[in-house]
Amino acid sequence: MICKKPFKWYYYAMDFNAKTLKKSLGQNFITDINLLKAIIQDAQITPDDNVLEIGTGAGALTKVLSEYANKVLSYEIDKSLRPVISRALSDAQNTQVVFEDFLEAKEKDIIKFIGKNYKVVANLPYYITTPIIFKLLDFAALPASITIMAQLEVGQRIVAKPASKDYGALTVGIESKYQAKIARKVKKEMFIPRPKVDSCVIHLVYRPYKIDDYDFFKRTVKSAFCARRKQLVNNLSADFDVSKDVLKDILRSINIDPSVRGEMLNTHQFIDLSAILKKHIQDK
Repeated sequence: MICKKPFKWYYYAMDFNAKTLKKSLGQNFITDINLLKAIIQDAQITPDDNVLEIGTGAGALTKVLSEYANKVLSYEIDKSLRPVISRALSDAQNTQVVFEDFLEAKEKDIIKFIGKNYKVVANLPYYITTPIIFKLLDFAALPASITIMAQLEVGQRIVAKPASKDYGALTVGIESKYQAKIARKVKKEMFIPRPKVDSCVIHLVYRPYKIDDYDFFKRTVKSAFCARRKQLVNNLSADFDVSKDVLKDILRSINIDPSVRGEMLNTHQFIDLSAILKKHIQDK
């Protein structure tokens, strides 16, 4: 798709330089226009799409989004970037920037501006990536897709397979609702200031499993990974009022070795386990 209008460079020397960035906020800004456009392509943004962006930064990605999408709502926690963002988005009439911590944002306020059918695009600070993903997963109106720039290590955790060192609650939580892939790897040289590690663009497409009680499912998964080196029955018995012998019987009933650790179960097995475990607790 051809961009609606020519892209302009919006890093203003008087306002934006590496010395003014707040390390406490994990700010790393993309400096390459081709990479910005590649992220839009990875996110499959069209003129019909409404987009939620998390982390406006200097407004570079936001500006490109505004030129491809129907409407953009962007959250930025750092109010000191307001002058830079204002200049970058001076002619982006379809874009609204909210200077607020996204983790404190209310879903109803987001939906009020962009509606229930939307996509998420974000260049996330490394330290806050996982909490933001879990917040999105808890939305009633889940985004059709989530495309994020994150630390490569986080991307590897998201697409990890059972029994691998990267596999965990984050992997299972995402896979229960989204199909995930690493769209591209990004060298650390592509950012200002340069981070210590490489990044990647992760693309998630909404394809949920049928789960009757998602909160109970989340609790089961969280318990399973509470102590990775412990057997699954030990972790579950510490969280649920169920004996280890009963838990072993439950695992056998769904063809799972009672001595297994949580990291060996796939998403299907976690769904089956949470369903039968909940039924047992209710029937007690």
